[in-house]
Amino acid sequence: MDTIIWDLGGVLVDWKTTYVYDENYFESLETRDYFFEHICTNDWNENQDAGYPMARATEDKIKEHPDWESAIRDFYGRWEDMLRGPLPETVAIFEQLRARRQYRFYALTNWSAETFPIALRRFDFLHWFDGRLVSGEERTRKPFPEFYQLLFDRYRIDPSRAVFIDDNLRNVKAGEALGLKGIHFTSAAALQEELVSMGLL
Repeated sequence: MDTIIWDLGGVLVDWKTTYVYDENYFESLETRDYFFEHICTNDWNENQDAGYPMARATEDKIKEHPDWESAIRDFYGRWEDMLRGPLPETVAIFEQLRARRQYRFYALTNWSAETFPIALRRFDFLHWFDGRLVSGEERTRKPFPEFYQLLFDRYRIDPSRAVFIDDNLRNVKAGEALGLKGIHFTSAAALQEELVSMGLL
């Protein structure tokens, strides 16, 4: 293995909607669950990750659900509050891998092109990669095969010699179908153990 491909959110970057929509935001946790299951869903957010303008998506959603206007506006209006910081234990693993000076590193992330520059300004480790693909810039996203293939083609990556780390099992499976060795990220400790067992650390 000579290449390590990283997901960002939930692996190296601490981003959670619950930092805004905490237990005090709605009148009940059931209301919050309904909001994420039926209003600002993961699929809806991923549409913006693939390039749909956030302002237009917000107005579209408010037209569909006017009674939820305030909560809908907060999704992107308070997006920076959801971006807490790096996940230090995983970043430390990244540093250990870099220190070995035998791997290439790439980022493959579902992230809006409108908000990714904020993360680039905040986090130095996002500049450690040999290359990156941001879904909002490419107007496609994981788990679509063309997004992975674009990474392979642009950076001349042989998937059979690459490891892909992602916290979304759906995305891991999609990468494995294209020949990548997948690691489903659940914790920094589990990731370190997996990398050691593979002889990469």
